[in-house]
Amino acid sequence: MVDTHTHLHFHQFDSDRERIIAGFEEDGIDFVVNVGVDLEDSKKSLEVAKLSDRIFCSVGIHPHEAKSVPENFAERLKELAESEKVVAIGETGLDFFRNISPPEDQRRVFIEQIELARMLDLPLIVHVREAYEEAYRILSGEKLPEKRGVIHAFSSNYEWAKRFVDLGFFLGIGGPVTYPKNDSLREVVRKVGLEHIVLETDCPFLPPQPFRGKRNEPKYLRYVIETIANVLNTSCTVVEERTTENAIRLFKG
Repeated sequence: MVDTHTHLHFHQFDSDRERIIAGFEEDGIDFVVNVGVDLEDSKKSLEVAKLSDRIFCSVGIHPHEAKSVPENFAERLKELAESEKVVAIGETGLDFFRNISPPEDQRRVFIEQIELARMLDLPLIVHVREAYEEAYRILSGEKLPEKRGVIHAFSSNYEWAKRFVDLGFFLGIGGPVTYPKNDSLREVVRKVGLEHIVLETDCPFLPPQPFRGKRNEPKYLRYVIETIANVLNTSCTVVEERTTENAIRLFKG
């Protein structure tokens, strides 16, 4: 199985990062994509990726950080992306829920990263919160990288899911699909199907239901797989195989 969105370089893993990475083979983790959220953080993400051949990474500017990036941020991301470990641009996108960065800064930085991804022929890892309409407007109006990318931690309804899938994006599905009250996300999974889904934990955040309130880890993808298998009336093996194929095609194909 493949975890397409981790933050293993975050401080929550400082005490046992190497142990978790060493356990990937036993835990059935084929590889993970470790995600950067600003320039310095992306450097740290890349350093962690160098610890194992089962870790790749992305470099990017999270919408919360858009207000504080230097003018040459895209060039600096491009330099980081020269590493063979870098398989995507992101975490980029729009977050109008908190508006920690002004919307106009978020849009500008998002568009520059779309252009960079297209230039480098890398997929995008897109964060969208309370901004699906605007994110869709931007993505549908820009020239996109051939592989498009993934809508990270998708949390809207089927109508929006279909729009992004029709643009060529995968939906990132993680711990929230296991939450008892999240019928709407399970409905999205049921209607979209495995063809358009990749798995993610967003660890250390968004743990599955049995670990709510605790630190998330890549091995907890098993609980996401079980839920998706139940929703689609199929086996865990089928879910794991199909989503792994999707992740390989997106990030390594």
